Amino acid sequence: MAQLSAAAARLDALKWRCIGPPRGGRVVAVAGDSKDRGVFYFGACAGGVWKTIDGGVYWRCVSDGFFGSAAIGALAVARSDPNVIYAGTGETEIRLDVSWGDGIYKSTDAGRTWSHLGLRESRFVGRIQIHPDDPDLVYIAALGDVFGANEERGIFRSRDGGRTWSKVLYRDANTGAVDLAMDPCNPRILFAAFWQTRRNFWNISSGGPGSGLFRSTDGGESWTEVSRNPGLPTGPLGKLGAAASPGLGITRTSSPIPVTVRRSMSPICSCGNRPMAE
Repeated sequence: MAQLSAAAARLDALKWRCIGPPRGGRVVAVAGDSKDRGVFYFGACAGGVWKTIDGGVYWRCVSDGFFGSAAIGALAVARSDPNVIYAGTGETEIRLDVSWGDGIYKSTDAGRTWSHLGLRESRFVGRIQIHPDDPDLVYIAALGDVFGANEERGIFRSRDGGRTWSKVLYRDANTGAVDLAMDPCNPRILFAAFWQTRRNFWNISSGGPGSGLFRSTDGGESWTEVSRNPGLPTGPLGKLGAAASPGLGITRTSSPIPVTVRRSMSPICSCGNRPMAE
């Protein structure tokens, strides 16, 4: 508790300020270099990946000429090797005019060059998690095509830096993974949030029996649904989010640490308050 109180006091002294760029559109993906506090990346909703090396004084676009889509939904920098960056295209804040992506990209030279890693039909990527000690072990939360049913959605895992992918958790063709949290004290423990949704030009249907929260304790080999565990909301589920506590320097253990679950977007259809059809 003393550690928490001291951390809270330091955070209270911080003030937010805009560091630009002044015109970049919405931003849902941000990542930083764990070894250089001046290096950050952000992904714009339709503006590509940008990088700063001076804490936000100056930004430059590093994805032009490499990406087939400018819509960025997720970014992650490897803690064990900050030269390794993964970018997922297509944001999961699915507005009326949302742009879809064309899969996953990777840089091994801190954003100077990029290569395409596949998962082209994943369309909208909500989160990327990289193992803290192995930059080649990466997990992707793919929402899939929000305008129709498709199979390339769910949780994907690669053990070889994105050369090959395995689908380790899947619900159905109308439900995809929207968020993914990794326990930083024990990266075998993962929490995945699934969202059943459909976007039309005249409405959004959010929620249904496919939505839920899942946990793995073996690095994604097996999963258990925890959506109805004691303390979580009852009733229909819409869009969920999950985040794991950083642990405050606690050594790695086999016990899961606290996870926060965010629930939003109640499962109704805007054109008539009808739940999404199964």
